[in-house]
Amino acid sequence: MIETVSYPILSIVTFFPLIGVLFIILLKNDMAVRYAALTTTVMNLIISIPIFTNFDKSNPSFQFVETYNWIPPINAYYKMGVDGISILFILLTLIISILCVAVSWSAIHERVKLFYSMILIMETAMIGVFCAMDLLLFYVFYEAMLIPMFLLIGIWGSANRIYASIKFVLFTFAGSVIMLIGIISLYFMAGKTFDVVELSKIKFPVDFQYWLFFAFFAAFAVKVPMFPFHTWLPDAHTEAPTAGSVILAGILLKIGGYGFVRFSIPFCPDATVSLKLFMQLLSLTAIIYGAFVTLMQTDFKRLIAYSSVSHMGFVTLGIFSLNEPAMQGGILQMINHGIVTGALFMCIGVIYERTHTRELVKYGGFGKVVPLFVLFYTFFSAASIGFPGTNSFIGEFLVMLGAFKSSFYVGAPLILGIALGATYMIWLYYRVVFNEVKPEIKEHLHDLNLREALMFIPLVFLVLFIGFQPSLPLSFMDTSIKHLLDSLSTSVNFTMK
Repeated sequence: MIETVSYPILSIVTFFPLIGVLFIILLKNDMAVRYAALTTTVMNLIISIPIFTNFDKSNPSFQFVETYNWIPPINAYYKMGVDGISILFILLTLIISILCVAVSWSAIHERVKLFYSMILIMETAMIGVFCAMDLLLFYVFYEAMLIPMFLLIGIWGSANRIYASIKFVLFTFAGSVIMLIGIISLYFMAGKTFDVVELSKIKFPVDFQYWLFFAFFAAFAVKVPMFPFHTWLPDAHTEAPTAGSVILAGILLKIGGYGFVRFSIPFCPDATVSLKLFMQLLSLTAIIYGAFVTLMQTDFKRLIAYSSVSHMGFVTLGIFSLNEPAMQGGILQMINHGIVTGALFMCIGVIYERTHTRELVKYGGFGKVVPLFVLFYTFFSAASIGFPGTNSFIGEFLVMLGAFKSSFYVGAPLILGIALGATYMIWLYYRVVFNEVKPEIKEHLHDLNLREALMFIPLVFLVLFIGFQPSLPLSFMDTSIKHLLDSLSTSVNFTMK
C-alpha cells in the first residue's frame, strides 16, 4: 500500500456517487438534478487523483489495499485494491461517467431524477468491479450493474426497449449464475477463501481448472461479448439511450476482458494454455464475422454495435495469445475501444436528437450542413480504423505483433479483419457525409452547440495522447502483465512464444 495515502481512497471513490444520488433525491428541479449529477462525477474524478499520482508502477502487487471483515462465518472480506491493469479501467470509468451525464443533458426529459440516479449507481458498481479483491465482493458489484442498466434500456430506450432489456438481463444473468457456481466451487476447493491474491497462489487440479475456466467463460464471454454469445449486444445498443450505449461500449464490455485477465488466467493456468488456440479461433471468428455483419447494417447505431463485436475480438485475441506485446495490446485496446466507440455513440446521439432517425438511407450531405459535427465524426472514424497517430493504431499493432509472435496462422487473418474494419467505416462515412441532404431531415439539422463540442474534446485529447504517448498507459500495466505471464509460465512450465 502507498504510504502517502493514509485514508480509504478506493472506498471513497467507489461510493462517492451514492452521495450524489442521496442529494439528487432531495431535489425537485430537473436542471438542478443535472448539475448535481455533473458535479458529483467531476468531483469524483478530482477525488481520485491521488490514486494515479501515488501509484507505484514498478510494483506488481495490489496497492491502496483496504481490508475489513465483511461476513466472518464464511471468511468473506470487504477487500479493495488496484494494480497496473485495474487502475486504467477506473480512470476510464470516471471519465465515461462524466460524459454520460453531459450527453444526456438535453436528451432526457422524463424521470430525470431516476435517470441520473441510475448513472451514478452504475458508476459505483463499475468502479467496485475493478477494485474488488474478494471474489464474493466482485460478484456483488458485478450483479449490481445489472438492474441500473436494465432500467436505462427499459425505461429510456427506443421502441423495442423491453425486448432488448429483457434479452440483456437473460444473457447476463445466465452467465453470472454459472460463474457463481464456479466461485462457490473455488471457495471450497481453496479451503474456504474468496481472496483473489490467495487464490492466485494455489495450484488447482487440472480437471477442476477446465471446469472453472468454462464457469468464468460463461459470464465473461457474454460480457465481452464473444462469438457466438454476442446476439444481445446489437439489440441492447440499438434500443438503449445514448448514455446507456456509451456505458455499454465504454465500460461493461471491458469487464469481460478484465475478468479473463484477473481471474481466468491466474486461477486456471493449465486450462488457459490448453485452450489458447480455442480462444484465439473464437476471437478471429468474432473479428471477421463481426466485420462482415457490420457491412450489412442499415441502422447507424446497430452498425457501430456490430463493429464492437469485431473490435473486441482483437482484445480477446491479444489476451489469449499469452505473450507480452499481445496482452499489452489487448488491454490497451480495451481502453481505446471505450474511448473511440463511446465517442461514436455520442456522435450518433447528437444526430438522433435532431433527426429522430438512425436509418442510414435517410442520411447524407452532413458535410455541407453540420461541418463541426463532421470534423469530430471524421476524427473518431479515423481512430476507429486505426489511423497512425491515433490510440487504436497502437493497440491493434501490438495485438498483431503478439499474434504473429504466437503463430503466423493466427496473425495472418488479422490483416483481413483490419481491411474489413476500414471498409465498413469508410462506407459508413460516405453515406453520412457525402451526397445530398435529404429534405425531410435538412430543416432539423443544426451544428454542435458549445456543450456538445466540449464533451468531445476530452476524448479527442485521449485519442491523440495515447496515439503519440502510448508509453504512459503501457507503463502502468507493464509490470502487472509481466508478473501475470511469469506466474503463468512458472505454473505450467509454459514458454511464452
